[in-house]
Amino acid sequence: MKSISPTDAHAVADAWILDVREDGELAQARLDDAHHIPLGDLVARVEEVPRDRTVYVLCHAGGRSAQATQYLAAQGVDAVNITGGITEWYRAGLPITTGGAA
Repeated sequence: MKSISPTDAHAVADAWILDVREDGELAQARLDDAHHIPLGDLVARVEEVPRDRTVYVLCHAGGRSAQATQYLAAQGVDAVNITGGITEWYRAGLPITTGGAA
């Protein structure tokens, strides 16, 4: 499984980021440009994930995104897990939006 740090993922121009957290988690903190498909919905919605570019997968701490990355890779998607999830993204001082509706 391919992985990338939050800092390196943020540095990718026009990165397609997939957030696999639940709706309530997005209400607390989110990346404004990320695409949202909760992990539990991913199998049913996998056709929404692009296959013509790299997809960077994010969750809270890296566990669910690792599962999603492995699943997507098995489906032929060039998927990369963002290590440490949004927790490490925040700790690295990278931009997030907190509170409010997702």
